[in-house]
Amino acid sequence: MLSLISFLEVKESLIISRMFNHEPKDYICPFCAFLAGKPDKYNDEQDIVYRNEFTTVFIAPRWWANNRGHVLVVPNKHFENIYSIPDDQIAEVYKTVKRVATAIRTTYECEGTSTRQHNEPAGDQDVWHFHVHVYPRYKDDKLYHNHHQQGFVEAAERVPYAQKLRAYFDKHKD
Repeated sequence: MLSLISFLEVKESLIISRMFNHEPKDYICPFCAFLAGKPDKYNDEQDIVYRNEFTTVFIAPRWWANNRGHVLVVPNKHFENIYSIPDDQIAEVYKTVKRVATAIRTTYECEGTSTRQHNEPAGDQDVWHFHVHVYPRYKDDKLYHNHHQQGFVEAAERVPYAQKLRAYFDKHKD
């Protein structure tokens, strides 16, 4: 009986993930390419600050004016969104998110952190690979009001943030 229940859960999960699929048919995932060691105009190997069997963490190439050095946590396997990622995989992503939030809070001299995860076009998802943003937060930073003040930053601007987080993770092993 347990195997029938498992089968039905998997079938339901597949149906739901296909219902909410917006990834174009011939989509080339930039995160998958980056994780495979193919840097692009946005990210470079030096942006990676932490990696384990399930997840990779890197400094985001696009920043909001008052929240510099924000980080992306991505599963190493490709899942389009929250509807398609299996429970065990999303648990691993959020374990890493927690570690990253602690690292940012410890090393950036910020006053807090926020996380965001977007799904589908109406949810502002713009890369069809599940990922979680972790932002450093400061008093009155107006993160949720500054979408017009975001932009891509040069690799050199990301280096000090990557160095801080790498040093933290080197010191605080799994």
